[in-house]
Amino acid sequence: MSDVRLSPRERLVLTAIIDQYIATGEPVASQAVARLFADREGLSSATLRNVMATLGDAGLLEQPHTSAGRVPTAAAFRYYVGQITQPGRAAAGGLAGISAPGGAESQVSPLSIERRGQIEESFSGVASSNDYLERTSHVLAQLSRGLGVALASSAEGQVLEHIHFSRLSTGRVLAVLVTEAGAVQDRVLALDHELTPIELETASRYLNENFHGWPIDRIRAEVARRVDIEREAYRQLLTAVEELCRKGALAGDESGPAIFVDGIANLIGAEQDREQLRQMLLALEAKQRLVELLTAYVDGRQQDVRVVVGLDEASPAMQDLVLIGAPARLGGTNVGTVAVIAPTRIQYQEMIEAVSYIARLSERLLDLPNA
Repeated sequence: MSDVRLSPRERLVLTAIIDQYIATGEPVASQAVARLFADREGLSSATLRNVMATLGDAGLLEQPHTSAGRVPTAAAFRYYVGQITQPGRAAAGGLAGISAPGGAESQVSPLSIERRGQIEESFSGVASSNDYLERTSHVLAQLSRGLGVALASSAEGQVLEHIHFSRLSTGRVLAVLVTEAGAVQDRVLALDHELTPIELETASRYLNENFHGWPIDRIRAEVARRVDIEREAYRQLLTAVEELCRKGALAGDESGPAIFVDGIANLIGAEQDREQLRQMLLALEAKQRLVELLTAYVDGRQQDVRVVVGLDEASPAMQDLVLIGAPARLGGTNVGTVAVIAPTRIQYQEMIEAVSYIARLSERLLDLPNA
């Protein structure tokens, strides 16, 4: 809706209706809007009805069959987000030049010191990228009352700094991998063959000495190549290394990147139409769909928060959902993607700020001394 052209009056009324709808969840009647602008000249009830009719004709408002009020459409929310996220407006003025009822400007409110403190406290004890991403999904679900999602980046582009293996129990090994950017990833590997502590130490030494500074996504292929060439000379060592890599020590297994999801119950509580709810949950049920969704909409190379209102391109059942996502980075390397998926009636200003703030926390939380 970037090509929508509204007059200052129309923008003012549309913003007031959207703010009211976000606050109450109820269709907004012209009488309610009139009360908001009771002391404002030139905005009589008749004028407001005309403005609302114009906004309806523009596809920005719709009227539920059972109500005399109006609700914003996905197009209206896109226009609203486009206004509050324009460069220079998000931090300093929101809908610049338009005053809301009471004279206060509609604007993006930065997170309060108290809210930032709550977020920081929620991340206490985080020591690895997986910890950070898992905690992020929970925190964003709580803040948004929607779905909190955090997707680990693929191994592509990451460079090996160090890897260490520890035996946990029979057939189970802990792999701790540190990237050159300082991200720490840990995985529990289920092995088909038992490896002794000496074999694990030898395997980690071999990887660290031979592949330090290598892109992680290339190491598995090179290990497999060396197994074929040097099978007789290094058979026992390379067989152990190959199994550890094949089981996911270098995040190269076929299951894809790790994804953390929290808050499905929030969407259940927010949706009244059971059939639409069923379809929506089916669309979100497969984690692969979420991976595709975040990969399609959030570019790991970008710096800004991406807001997508109406996810019907991914699934018709998701037309009333909004995605707010951003890449989490460490030393210029993409650690993963953090995002909220929620009903379009969300507090956009606060959630855009919260997603941005949590994405930036990755630099500080994961900048570990031993990295």
